[in-house]
Amino acid sequence: FRRAHTLTVLFILTCALGYVTLLEETPQDTAYNTKRGIVASILVFLCFGVTQAKDGPFSRPHPAYWRFWLCVSVVYELFLIFILFQTVQDGRQFMKYIDPHLGVPLPERDYGGNCLIYDPGNETDPFHNIWDKLDGFVPAHFFGWYLKTLMIRDWWMCMIISVMFEFLEYSLEHQLPNFSECWWDHWIMDVILCNGLGIYCGMKTLSWLSLKTYKWQGLWNIPTYKGKMKRIVFQFTPYSWVKFEWKPASSLRRWLAVCGIIFVFLLAELNTFYLKFVLWMPPEHYLVLLRLVFFVNVGGVAMREIYDFMDDPKFHKKLGQQAWLVAAITATEFLIVVKYDPYTLTLSLPFYITQCWILGIILVLTWTAWRFFIRDITLRYKEIRRQKQEHKYEKDKCLSNGDGHSSLLDEQTGNKLRERKL
Repeated sequence: FRRAHTLTVLFILTCALGYVTLLEETPQDTAYNTKRGIVASILVFLCFGVTQAKDGPFSRPHPAYWRFWLCVSVVYELFLIFILFQTVQDGRQFMKYIDPHLGVPLPERDYGGNCLIYDPGNETDPFHNIWDKLDGFVPAHFFGWYLKTLMIRDWWMCMIISVMFEFLEYSLEHQLPNFSECWWDHWIMDVILCNGLGIYCGMKTLSWLSLKTYKWQGLWNIPTYKGKMKRIVFQFTPYSWVKFEWKPASSLRRWLAVCGIIFVFLLAELNTFYLKFVLWMPPEHYLVLLRLVFFVNVGGVAMREIYDFMDDPKFHKKLGQQAWLVAAITATEFLIVVKYDPYTLTLSLPFYITQCWILGIILVLTWTAWRFFIRDITLRYKEIRRQKQEHKYEKDKCLSNGDGHSSLLDEQTGNKLRERKL
């Protein structure tokens, strides 16, 4: 019934757009008319999707909110496919239709250089290196990891992704100068202060959400204005709470799934830097921020769908639609990076970096083989050996009581004699 009403709204919106175009005089500007037509088409599609798309796992603040981001995912994926099929020059110049200031190569900022925490040569401000690093990306790191923690809901996975990304920055700083940072910028400012503090605050929020009592009451049934305002604020909290217990070592399937989640997370993080590099977007551009806001909204739904599919595959027989779209978007972004700048992406790693990654991969594969194959075979062999020893002990216990005859046979003979007497 409600969707029928929303379809009526969609019909009215379409008629209104058509009526406006008929009343006004169409400008003789092809580029302007093209952009306006594309925007109107996207708006109509979003209105249709918000009313007719399938509901996701979240219902707060409203299911239509999450249906909207699902439709935005489709639009963004189509935009990426369009960019992928352009030439490198046309794709970069196409960004000018979004913002005229784009389409110009920009120098990357190098965060390395002088890494002295205290610079005695600068008498005016010996701590100038620290103040230079405290830019707008510091709170972005904190809020970013706070929201990622709310999505992943696991302290160990968040810390692994945080530390792994710093290793990736070390490994790829020969490709992107933006990855070149001081050691204390990597481990003190990023991992400990920004990322660590964001993860800590996120885990505290998760603890509060798990302990909160979820008893929803209608807004008009609350008598006081304070209660009404509190109810409005709590509308933006979950309807109910599900604690994520990934348990990666419980089975090979869950271990591979968790490794895949970590890999996609790291790839999406890297795409942020490589995309702005190949498409010539400055780091502070609003499109970079909009992409991060987009991933925050769709990532939470995708993580819940992945967890439901892993935790209860009998009820959730298929992976959710938002999870598939996030995976497709991440893969398409990577393909754009490969096509637009294969030279930078194929710059060979330094030899010592290659050795470290090979060693790390070997250790992971060795632990996987031991945990899910060798260990199981060993435990099964020990169990069989224990059962054989118990069986042998019971058999020895039933042996003769000293004259070479089995006590079991004596017991059977006694039973037969009793039967004859009866």
